Amino acid sequence: MMGQNLAESLGAFRNQVTDSFVPLEVTREYRDRGAAFGACMTSITADGIAFTEVDAAPHIVERTEATIAAGGSGYYKLSLMLAGTGHLVQDGRELLLRPGDLAIYDTSRPYTLGFDQEFRSLIVMFSKDRLDLPVPLTEQLSAASLSHEHGGLAPVIAGFLSQFPAQLDPLTAGVRTKLAHTSLDLISTLCAEVLDASAAQRDPHQLLLQRIYAYIEEHLGSPELSPGSIAAAHFISKRHLHVLFREAGTTVSSLIRERRLERSRADLLDPALHGRTAAAIAARWGFSDAAHFSRVFKATYGVSPSELRTA
Repeated sequence: MMGQNLAESLGAFRNQVTDSFVPLEVTREYRDRGAAFGACMTSITADGIAFTEVDAAPHIVERTEATIAAGGSGYYKLSLMLAGTGHLVQDGRELLLRPGDLAIYDTSRPYTLGFDQEFRSLIVMFSKDRLDLPVPLTEQLSAASLSHEHGGLAPVIAGFLSQFPAQLDPLTAGVRTKLAHTSLDLISTLCAEVLDASAAQRDPHQLLLQRIYAYIEEHLGSPELSPGSIAAAHFISKRHLHVLFREAGTTVSSLIRERRLERSRADLLDPALHGRTAAAIAARWGFSDAAHFSRVFKATYGVSPSELRTA
């Protein structure tokens, strides 16, 4: 269910921010330190994806080496400015955030967010492995702007997200989960559009990897999907294929297994597919052995397919 937290002091707000997101430093500009402070955070979580609206007085948020060491790495945070302005700095990149702007940043790296006036924003936080993009591309998602210059898709996504989390609260858990997955699909699509416009698009290796990832997604359900079939479809040797994935920090087999598990998990949580057996869903995504699927699924997510459905 949706939760709402009010803070009448900077210390209380700092604790709320760390509890809701990841460990962070929260301070005020020197000129503002004597002024009254107030903030309200409203949040809801669906399938591990957190939607939090923050309405607060001016302050500065810092993700430092010390707070990174305290935990919370491995997430992306998507920011949608709803009112006021903000200033995001990460990895030498600086963004001015205005109402309607979308930006994404990485909790595994230091960043600073500054607000010099009262503001309101929506933060969508999710595990980095939930973003449906190749690893070499996601590494570019550090203080990345997803707005304005990237065409008509950004306003559509901003409009879709702008009323969360309030619109999610009265819905059933299953519907909230579906909308959370839709949100991630939209964010992935927008990120892909932005990255395609970057210098990475002109790198032949990146282009080839993008084509290979797209091929894998298209053929996930085929039991014939393998390094050999992928290499043959792209007129390269299996050795070259393995080198490409090693440079990307993963392996072909690992990626296929991860994507099949993610697709299976999404189907198991889909209320419209509750009449379909776990074995049928597993087979749909290329798992021919139901017992093997169940073991791998539990090892990955900590629950069996049947336990996930009854949770």
